[in-house]
Amino acid sequence: MATMASTVVPKPSLFESSYHGTPLTPSSSVRLQPFRLRASKDLSMSMSGASLPSYDLNCFEFAPIKESIVSREMTRRYMTDMISHADTDVVIVGAGSAGLSCAYELSKNPSVQIAIVEQSVSPGGGAWLGGQLFSAMVVRKPAHLFLDEIGVEYDEQDNYVVIKHAALFTSTIMSKLLARPNVKLFNAVAAEDLIVKNGRVGGVVTNWALVSMNHDTQSCMDPNVMEAKVVVSSCGHDGPFGATGVKRLKSIGMIDSVPGMKALDMNTAEDAIVKLTREIVPGMIVTGMEVAEIDGAPRMGPTFGAMMISGQKAAHLALRSLGLPNAVDNYVGSIHPELMLAAADSADIVDA
Repeated sequence: MATMASTVVPKPSLFESSYHGTPLTPSSSVRLQPFRLRASKDLSMSMSGASLPSYDLNCFEFAPIKESIVSREMTRRYMTDMISHADTDVVIVGAGSAGLSCAYELSKNPSVQIAIVEQSVSPGGGAWLGGQLFSAMVVRKPAHLFLDEIGVEYDEQDNYVVIKHAALFTSTIMSKLLARPNVKLFNAVAAEDLIVKNGRVGGVVTNWALVSMNHDTQSCMDPNVMEAKVVVSSCGHDGPFGATGVKRLKSIGMIDSVPGMKALDMNTAEDAIVKLTREIVPGMIVTGMEVAEIDGAPRMGPTFGAMMISGQKAAHLALRSLGLPNAVDNYVGSIHPELMLAAADSADIVDA
């Protein structure tokens, strides 16, 4: 951020949420100044004694360690996570922008245990870049309130904001989310199927992603399971690995059809994604672009606000399913007495 000057966004408390439409900074504050190149003397000043390493780079030596210790530390911690999340509160399938936003919002309640299952080695989905592999991320207002909450800087325009690189959003939300003790990300893990009992989704069937991709090249490689009180499916739009949650629901007869998303219409699409985020069958909530696949809503193209707010809404739907304080039912205890969904400020909410 060396080329930016911005106001300091206050760190939100555990239960503060932009979902209620409450700005975390005064509306009159200027969040981002135009980019400026600093003078070379400023750059040289940045190499003052205060910023130098606290060790000698010319004769640096690491503390000794046995290789077996490294192996044991990784193995023990991962296996402990697998054991503790074999039966968890919420499993989120897919760590794109909607899934990460959902997990972030959910994790504010420290009593809720969350497992995120992501098939890719690198979580983030398509949120590392903007449209057509460009860098900038466009977010339509009022979803910028979510950016204020997590502390992502942007260039503010009339009806939208622009993050100079999409990776700033994704890396920021991941760094905050994964530091929380009630969240575990299982990346390079695929959700191969659903657990369904008595008409209710009760978890996911998992396997290493590389195993899932090679079932037809090897002999039988059976999976593992994660039971959950709630499953949030954020598998994205249709593709090689997309919309797998709702497509599986259709194949087992729990829903009638998956019509696929319609042609692009940004103004209609983003409102529709948020409004139609819901518990689609008992025990399973659908969020993000997977919503468009099941409802035939338009695609939104390279704008990302609906992913963030849809993820937030899915989190509060999950809290409601768990019988916990949530913003969907105006049941928020003493934390937030009012509900104002950020996306509801738009005048063009589509009918669902």
